[in-house]
Amino acid sequence: MKSSIPMVDPAAEYRLLKDEIDAAVGRVLASGRYVLGPEGDALEREIAAYVGAAHAVGCNSGTDALHLPLVAIGVGPGDEVIVPAFTFFATAEAVSYTGATPVFADIDPATFNLSADSLKQKVTSKTRAVIVVHLFGQCAALEEIAAFCRSRNLVLIEDCAQALGAEYQGRRAGGWGEFGCFSFYPTKNLAAAGDAGMITTSSRKHEETLRVLRHHGSRQTYLHERVGWNSRLDEIQAAVLRVKLRRLDQFNAARRRVAQRYREKLKGVQTPAEDPRGKHVYHQFTLRSDRRDAIREALGAEGIAASVFYPIPLHRQPAYEAANRAVSLPASEAAAKSVLSLPINPLLDDAAVERICACVGAVAG
Repeated sequence: MKSSIPMVDPAAEYRLLKDEIDAAVGRVLASGRYVLGPEGDALEREIAAYVGAAHAVGCNSGTDALHLPLVAIGVGPGDEVIVPAFTFFATAEAVSYTGATPVFADIDPATFNLSADSLKQKVTSKTRAVIVVHLFGQCAALEEIAAFCRSRNLVLIEDCAQALGAEYQGRRAGGWGEFGCFSFYPTKNLAAAGDAGMITTSSRKHEETLRVLRHHGSRQTYLHERVGWNSRLDEIQAAVLRVKLRRLDQFNAARRRVAQRYREKLKGVQTPAEDPRGKHVYHQFTLRSDRRDAIREALGAEGIAASVFYPIPLHRQPAYEAANRAVSLPASEAAAKSVLSLPINPLLDDAAVERICACVGAVAG
């Protein structure tokens, strides 16, 4: 009987790094410091240095990493924040938490990332910020988008949940905008053993505000300057992430090699486009096909996982549809009907890739 092939394999990654991870977790447990301790401090310094930002602030999820910067700059009711319609729900959800309105823009059909032209059409006098998502591990067109945001005095927030280590014109994701927002959910390229997040910024003022917001609005025990949140990155997650961060470039390179093998084997199938100005880290390897559902069904019959990210664009989600019935975003809507992501992780071997490609090719080609 053939073995199954999952989308990701966190347990295999743990087995590879077991001795280092166990030692790191044991160190935390022995210390008795479980929240806001030296592991978190060290991880913040290491992520900031890796990204090329002046500061990094840990928090308890990628969603909070998106939400807290919006609060820090004072976004609230009456404001608008532009987000791409083809992404995970949390990008828009973070805007809604503040009472502001997410305004949905279309994507570049080649890269799945925010279209600069669509962004420019969506700006109004109420627009305060833009959240640009680096979807599937590839940076959006950051130079053009960042220049436009500067020209309109808009705050640029990078949603880097899927793109730690990705680059654009030699600069890493999270180092372009006023904030970079990262998720360390267990399926991410840098994966915690639970929820965890991080925010990068080059502003000392923003860093100080974020630290207050993540800790009940407090910087001094029992003195609360404002209403904040309980959004602290715990020490065990930080310790695990520090072990894995040392392997991140190696693992991202392995993902790129898997992606290249897919390309070589999947002739005639629309494989992901790579922007030559950047470096893709392949959080997902996402095909487009008008036979998407048939390919997925065939893979499933062989015990091979495949996922649709994302079957419903955000402006058509029940939570937002009533306010966006007149909105047409054709590239996002077409992507939702045609995308299929294949298994990809640093430990996926050649035999698995061959098996996956043979199955896809039999249906698509």
